[in-house]
Amino acid sequence: MLIFIENTPRAYAWGSRDALAELLGTPATGEPQAELWLGAHPGNPATIAKASPARQSLIELIDSDPERYGFDGGQLPFLLKVLAIGAPLSLQVHPNRAQAIAGFAAEDRAGVARDARERNYGDPNHKPELLVAVSEVTALSGFRSLTDARHDLLALAAQCRGRASEVLVGVADRLAGHDAPALRRAFLDWSFSGDPLVAAALAALASAVEQGDVSDDTGIALEVDPERVAVLRALAATHAGDPGILVSLLLHVVRLAPGEAIYLAAGQLHAYLGGVGVEVMAASDNVLRAGLTEKHVDIAELCRIVDTAELDAPRFPAIAPVPGLRAWRPPVADFQLLRARLHDELDPDAHGALPGSAPTVEVPATHPLVLVVTAGRVRIERTAGLEEVASARRGQSLYVSAGEPIHLTGAGEVFLATVGEPLADDDHPDR
Repeated sequence: MLIFIENTPRAYAWGSRDALAELLGTPATGEPQAELWLGAHPGNPATIAKASPARQSLIELIDSDPERYGFDGGQLPFLLKVLAIGAPLSLQVHPNRAQAIAGFAAEDRAGVARDARERNYGDPNHKPELLVAVSEVTALSGFRSLTDARHDLLALAAQCRGRASEVLVGVADRLAGHDAPALRRAFLDWSFSGDPLVAAALAALASAVEQGDVSDDTGIALEVDPERVAVLRALAATHAGDPGILVSLLLHVVRLAPGEAIYLAAGQLHAYLGGVGVEVMAASDNVLRAGLTEKHVDIAELCRIVDTAELDAPRFPAIAPVPGLRAWRPPVADFQLLRARLHDELDPDAHGALPGSAPTVEVPATHPLVLVVTAGRVRIERTAGLEEVASARRGQSLYVSAGEPIHLTGAGEVFLATVGEPLADDDHPDR
């Protein structure tokens, strides 16, 4: 069945005041609107729109007939979100499945309330996630080489004088050595240790990024990536004195153009900084934070599960199964994300047609789908058996039960989340 769903955007402090409303074609509320949840997660399930006389959540719909509406006789293993990032999110990691099961059970045994602020594990599930940029998106994602991090620290130290310069050189020295994973873990421990040198380093860093061009005593330029400097300035402005600013130097700065993606596996340290994107994840809300936040921070637990290996390529590639369709299929069975772009078959050269579009796109619906239209108007049809047709404009969302393929036509863009490809028994990188 083709079922319209809806939800109310969540008003977190890091949300944009206008970007999500603009994308969804709804009036701005004046409050920060951070993310729209489109799925059956108990924390904020979508509701059925139009077809139900009484308000009904997607969870209740699936529970009413799991074989017809659900996945494998149960709830959805994925959650689709639309994010509008107006300010940096916390530095964070997500657990793998084994860590989540153990952590959830341990906090239950310790009597930590499920809704307690200090709770780390709200459910026994992993939370890998993938984000595709709709507008330009900036993020910190995964550890870069220590050589690059030391280079930037020394370049910034060259902009300071006296004690401030010495402090930043000392911070760079903490990253010198051959055992990179151990050095990263030690740096995380030190950054949140309360050592007075951390505060001194943060003050020196804030001063350094306000300076001009960088060169050493020989006059040789020690250039720092302007995007890195911009990120440090933004973090210093929004989270002055937060140790997470120091930690950010260890991470890649990634600027995604629309249509580019990042995949965040278990243990990968990251933070979204700005922009609008569509995100899909395993159906979990487990987050361990390491600064840049007023929420609960548990450095000891984060350091226990963080993956300190270097990440070579922060971006995640798409494939193009058919014209007009792109697919991001990370190595997890919980989800994949598709994007269809369509143009009017009768006027293929219409002004404003999106690049890479096609007049019609067929999407398999072997498993349930959740879709959201992010531009234009799209017609969704399922013609096998009982014919079903729906027309959705920008900002509208549908739940599509498993069955025959659906066909998309119209002029616009639509993102679709569904279950991922099955993994072999010996190929479960996130378990």
